[in-house]
Amino acid sequence: MASYGVAEAKNNFTHLLDRVQEGEKITITRHGKPIAELNPPPKLTVEERWALMDELMERARSRPPWGISAAELVRSMRDGDPE
Repeated sequence: MASYGVAEAKNNFTHLLDRVQEGEKITITRHGKPIAELNPPPKLTVEERWALMDELMERARSRPPWGISAAELVRSMRDGDPE
């Protein structure tokens, strides 16, 4: 794992991101002490990706419909309307 000071990381950030994209882990230090790590995202299986998509869809379905005002939403909740 490569290690860079804050100033050097700032000056070479694009290069560091390229290295992370290739799978390398980078540690950022301040005064010789680690303060942050740049890691590539985890590689997900197809099943894990579908599970994340299902979770996102469920969250989207639980949100209020587009185009309805807050007052209309409260009114429909109070009146028991299905919308």
